[in-house]
Amino acid sequence: MKFRAYRSTGGVATPAAPQDERPTALPVESPAPGQLLTAREIALIRASKAAVEPYGADLPRFFYATLFDRYPQVRELFPVRMDVQQDRLLRALLLIVELVDDPANLVTFCSNLGRDHRKFGTLSAHYAPVGECLLATLEQFAGPAWSDEAAAAWGRAYGAAAQAMDQAATEDARHRPAVWDARVVGHRRRSGDLAEITVRTDQPYPYSGGQFVSMETPWWPKLWRYYSPAHAQRADGSITFQVRAVTGGRVSNSLVRRAVVGDVLRLGAPLGDLAMDPSSRRGVVCVAGGTGLAPIRALIEQAALDGVQRPVDLFVGARSLEELYDLDDLYHLSQQHPWLSVRAAVADEQAAGAVDGDQLLRAVARSGPWPYHDAYLAGPGPMIIAAARILCRGGIPLERLHHDPFVSLDGVEA
Repeated sequence: MKFRAYRSTGGVATPAAPQDERPTALPVESPAPGQLLTAREIALIRASKAAVEPYGADLPRFFYATLFDRYPQVRELFPVRMDVQQDRLLRALLLIVELVDDPANLVTFCSNLGRDHRKFGTLSAHYAPVGECLLATLEQFAGPAWSDEAAAAWGRAYGAAAQAMDQAATEDARHRPAVWDARVVGHRRRSGDLAEITVRTDQPYPYSGGQFVSMETPWWPKLWRYYSPAHAQRADGSITFQVRAVTGGRVSNSLVRRAVVGDVLRLGAPLGDLAMDPSSRRGVVCVAGGTGLAPIRALIEQAALDGVQRPVDLFVGARSLEELYDLDDLYHLSQQHPWLSVRAAVADEQAAGAVDGDQLLRAVARSGPWPYHDAYLAGPGPMIIAAARILCRGGIPLERLHHDPFVSLDGVEA
């Protein structure tokens, strides 16, 4: 067996030239202007991501087992039950991969992630162990798609993401706390599995209509769920959330069925940049399904407070007429602001005029096309994707579709 020496060129191991061969200069690819990675590095990352996708259920479990084995001191940062936390890792990883050739949006996404992770007690020293265990996990599952070159590409991508997260968290700590105590001051059941919960924080909690908030209950410590305030900021500082108890949802069921006035919840920092561009004169189409109405309504209220005068067409969908309890308030809002038009659709076959569960999407399709509009979507992931397809066919390009950042529109054609 013969052994060959290796030398390092640009972070990639390449064979050294034998003594009797004339050395040849190897071209070193540089990132394109405005890019963090080279085209080859991006290709390597996406190839290895495709290789690990079939192991989506195993990858996060292996990652956390490796992390807790190598660095047991970080275990206390996480909830006792890790099922949801494992799913969040995979979603965040996939979003970072999708943005690897879009540095501006990658930094925005990772900055929000870094600010959000303050509530877990994340420190600068935690990023290196996480990166180490992430690469070990990818190597375990990527098979032939993994190489020293792929590892170096992932290292650079993770390094950029971790730096953006850490810098944003450090800056955020200078201006506001990591968490706010929020006492429940109102709890109203609106239907069997839906409740309106109003809280008031222990110190000012500034946010913009359209943002979302992570919430922790006293019954499930370190288990955080995201909810959107159902309105723009109020003068009295109270915040109302619309929460649906979902099957198997520990936090949502606790909030709907267990929480009472006087209970103290905890809120993380507000996140998201869902907002209407005040400089744009394009019309707006909003599609809200179920509790997705909360951020859309807050967005519209915020636009009214900001003096936005763009025509807004709001389409609201619910499973039954009972769940459209906000409809009178929405119609009243449209009377106050002539630029707002409200249309509702129900999926309940017993409701007058209902067709089926697709009625909301059919109403959107019938009312188009929308070539000169911006779109804002909120609700269940499948609804957002279906509405995005309809709106794209109606002339709205993907870059003018605004939606939940944890829903991917990958595969939706503009």
